[in-house]
Amino acid sequence: MALLNFTSKSRERTPEPEFADMIEGWSIEVMPRTAAKIDDFRAFLPTGTRVYIAHLDGTPIDDMVATARRLSAQGFAVMPHLPARSIPHISTLADWLERYRGEADVHQALLLGGGRTTPVGDFHSSTQLIETGLFDHHGFTHLHFAGHPEGSRDVDPDGSTALADRALLWKQDFASRTDAQLALTTQFTFDPQPVIDWAERIQAAGVTMPIHVGVAGPARLQTLIKYAISCGIGPSIKVLQKRAMDMGKLLLPYEPTDLVAAFADYKAEKPESLISQLHIFPLGGIQVAADWMNKHRSVKTPAALP
Repeated sequence: MALLNFTSKSRERTPEPEFADMIEGWSIEVMPRTAAKIDDFRAFLPTGTRVYIAHLDGTPIDDMVATARRLSAQGFAVMPHLPARSIPHISTLADWLERYRGEADVHQALLLGGGRTTPVGDFHSSTQLIETGLFDHHGFTHLHFAGHPEGSRDVDPDGSTALADRALLWKQDFASRTDAQLALTTQFTFDPQPVIDWAERIQAAGVTMPIHVGVAGPARLQTLIKYAISCGIGPSIKVLQKRAMDMGKLLLPYEPTDLVAAFADYKAEKPESLISQLHIFPLGGIQVAADWMNKHRSVKTPAALP
């Protein structure tokens, strides 16, 4: 496996075929307010790219649907977040799904607990959203769930993985009862090892859902540390902290070259791994992240979306 280093643009590794293959099928995340600053996503996103729309607490559903409609019309596979703890009632969920389907031709969704610590209403978990049966009713074909390689205090306050593991096995069982394609999407990381260890552990427990690994796009180190702290990134934040102590690297831009290479090397060694694709968090800017991904892709046609 490649050693985890952070390289400047001038010392960037030349991608090997396996590296480029790992990037095929990548997805990216936007928010309505950041998407509004982009004139046309077709200028730098490959046609068919999956675009997640983050639903931060307090974002009006009108803004979410309008962003989804615009992206869908431009030819992208749109996957809005559905944060359980921000949805007050089952009727609200039904209304949102109906609007996404009817107004924006959306048939994919990322289901997660959400950023709130206290639910505003009936839901506190993604499994409760599934249990409503509304996603099958509205014909959603792709459902992704949040994966937590570095743990989540929101799910397991005691620091264990007991509740998260139980929920994963429930979702795995649900996979056998639905026609929708399921996958796990993780928070961004800076160290491949916790993700690899987690992927191997849950696969040994019987999970077969593919994993889309969260990776931060190119950004300043200070920006990454700010987001890592606010998002509750676990052990891998130490990678950034170590880099921050090196004055020779402090001002250099971060690029995920060696992190992606490490995942590519691992996948080449163990093709049966659940790790399948990359999900990009454009913390340094949407176009900057897209340009980096496009630069390292092997072909110009996006892979099929699992």
